[in-house]
Amino acid sequence: MRIQHNIMALNSQRQLGINNNNISKSLEKLSSGYKINRAGDDAAGLAISEKMRAQIKGLETATDNANDAISLIQTAEGGLQEVHSMLNRMTELATKASNGTYDDPVDRLAIQDEFNALNDEIDRIADSTNFNGIKLLDGSLNNASSIDVGVGTTGTSLHASVGAGAAGKTITITNDVAKVGGTISVDLTGGNVSVTLGSKTNASSYTAKDIEDAIKNAVQKGIDDGSLSGAVAEGLSSIKLEGQTINYTADAANQTGTAATFGAAQTDANGNAIHSLTLQIGDTNDGFNQLNLAITNMKAANLKVRGVTVDSLANAQGAMATIKTAINTVSTQRGQLGALQNRLEHTINNLGVTTENITAAESRIRDVDMAKEMMTFTKNSVLQQSAQAMLAQANQQPQSVLQLLQ
Repeated sequence: MRIQHNIMALNSQRQLGINNNNISKSLEKLSSGYKINRAGDDAAGLAISEKMRAQIKGLETATDNANDAISLIQTAEGGLQEVHSMLNRMTELATKASNGTYDDPVDRLAIQDEFNALNDEIDRIADSTNFNGIKLLDGSLNNASSIDVGVGTTGTSLHASVGAGAAGKTITITNDVAKVGGTISVDLTGGNVSVTLGSKTNASSYTAKDIEDAIKNAVQKGIDDGSLSGAVAEGLSSIKLEGQTINYTADAANQTGTAATFGAAQTDANGNAIHSLTLQIGDTNDGFNQLNLAITNMKAANLKVRGVTVDSLANAQGAMATIKTAINTVSTQRGQLGALQNRLEHTINNLGVTTENITAAESRIRDVDMAKEMMTFTKNSVLQQSAQAMLAQANQQPQSVLQLLQ
């Protein structure tokens, strides 16, 4: 028998320490509700669950965004509803003025005064309807425009220079062409820019591959310029810029040229830049998780009812057709907004289902099963008491040596 080292006591003490540590972990899990409270509990599970948590937060925020978008649409639709009502009233006035029984100038003046007042109110609604400071009906959210650009036409060669002062802002194409009379129309629709120089039929040819470096410098960096040139040839040329196709046509006659430039930009009737509102409805920045909201300018002038008069029978009859067109414009816009609102409602439903499923998966990884953990805690408590009792017994064993010494 040895008394310098009590192996039984050491073993009991070690087991007691293990049981105490297990009880501490069980208490932590039971008090927090999580079975993963630190990376050491489950490193892989922690990494997976944190990724899921980030996705859940993104989905919840996207749901809030979609609800905000619906509120914005409802605000715009409310303003359009009033515009509709006033246009309908204008139809009544124009129909009344088209009746030969209202031939008295005083009567027509009274009708015209109300007509003008309705125009003013349409403008006021267009200017004042806003959501969180964003004007909705004044044309600020319109994303379509066309621009007329003056330019020269022909030359023995075409030279394309691509440059930008800031990334993604402005791209200018410069042509080494003879400066002659002519106007081209730049139409920005459907993401394409089509350009025709005068009435000429021949063209130079560039491909996206030819101007790859110039595009990269101009669009991505926005600090460098690049240029390429090519000879005039029969056919139509095409340059691909950021998803927009620019077509050039020019006369292939032997002419020398001097530089003429044109630029494409989206502006309103006053030359102000216009844009659409981007709605983030998902947890990633992918295009399918973003919606662009564009609302036509609903001012009286844009609806073509500003300046319409009913001071004569002929004018009143013409006003009826003009107002009908305006009503169709507002109806189309309201229909588009209604379709977008319905889409957002389905988006919210889908986000809710996705959030629920991912939360359930995250819960299975991260949350503790209270019943199971309580069972483990009870077991460890019994083992702790048992280890304490055995440690006490082990400490009594060396005392038996005293009997040998008597």
